[in-house]
Amino acid sequence: MKTVFKRLLASATLVTMSASFAMSEELSFAHFVPPAHIITSSVVEPLTAALGEASGGDLSVRVYPGGELGPGPVEQYARVVQGVADMAWGLAGYNSQQFPLSMIIELPGVVDAAGVGKGYEAMWRVYDQYLTGEFPGTRAVALWTSEPNVLIMKDKEVRVPDDIKGLKIRVSGAFPAQVIEALGATPVQMPANEMYNALQTGLIDGIMTGGSAIHDFKIDEVARTYTTGASLGNILFYVVMNEARYQGLSDAQKAAIDKVRGPVISASGEAGWNQRATETMEALRADPSKVVIDLTAEEAAPFNALTTVVTDKVIADLDGQGLPASAVRAAMIGK
Repeated sequence: MKTVFKRLLASATLVTMSASFAMSEELSFAHFVPPAHIITSSVVEPLTAALGEASGGDLSVRVYPGGELGPGPVEQYARVVQGVADMAWGLAGYNSQQFPLSMIIELPGVVDAAGVGKGYEAMWRVYDQYLTGEFPGTRAVALWTSEPNVLIMKDKEVRVPDDIKGLKIRVSGAFPAQVIEALGATPVQMPANEMYNALQTGLIDGIMTGGSAIHDFKIDEVARTYTTGASLGNILFYVVMNEARYQGLSDAQKAAIDKVRGPVISASGEAGWNQRATETMEALRADPSKVVIDLTAEEAAPFNALTTVVTDKVIADLDGQGLPASAVRAAMIGK
C-alpha cells in the first residue's frame, strides 16, 4: 500500500508540475542591434526581471538580437503586428508617417520644455488620450526619448549654421529631416546600422543623432568632430507587444504586464541612454584626436533661431490636417 501511495503521490506531483509548466509563457523580444547595445542593460534586462517577478515566474523573455527574427530596423514594428515577434524595440522615426503625434516629442524644444530626462513622462501623459491609434495591433510597453541630438561630422567643424550648409546629414526620420533642412543642409534618412559605412565612404558628411549612438555604433572610428549645445531635438523609442498575444495570456499574466509596462521601464531606458551619452561625450573630450565643440548659449542661439521655427511649423501643419497637435504638445510639456 505504501508503494502504491508513493506512486500516486509522484503522479500527482508530475501532473501539478505539468500544469505549472503549461501556464508559463515565454515571450520573444526582437531587435536589430548587437547584445552589447545599451538596449540590453537599460531595457531588456530590467523588463525581463520585472515580468518574472510580477508574474511569479510565469512570464519569461527570450531575446533575439541583431535581427535574428528578420533583418531591417524599419521592419521591427511590422514583425510584432505580424506575430513574428511578441515584442520588439524600434524608433518611431523609421516609420514617420505612422507616428505624427508621437513624434512631436522629437521636435526641438519639446523635451527641453517637458524636462530633460523626462521625455518618457511626457509620452505617457498623452499616450492613452492621443496616441493609441498610432500603435495599431500592438500595446506600448515602453516609450522614451534619447539624450539631445548632436552633430557628428567626419571632418568638418560646425561652429555656426553656415558651416553645415550644403552638407549631407543623416537623420532618423521626417521631423529631424526638417530640422536639418532649416539649417541649410540636405537630410538623408537611413537606419542607424548604416551610418558607419555611409560616413566612412563619404555618402554622407555627417550625422544628427544622440551621443549614445556614437559608442553603440562605433561612429567615433570614422568621425572626428562633434558639436553639442544646439536645440536639435531628440529621438523617440518604443517597445511594443502584439495585442493578440497579450489578449491570449491568462488574467494573471496580463496583470503582470500591465503592472510592469509604462513609466518605470521607460524611465530605465531613458536613464540608460543619457548615461551612455554622457560617458561617450566625456571620453571624446578626453581624446586628443577628436574635436568636441560645446556651444555656449550665445553660440547656440543662431542655430536655435532656425530650428525652433520648425517645431511651430510642424505643429501648425498637423493642426491643419485635423490632428490635435497643439493639444498634444501642450500636454507633453505639462501646460
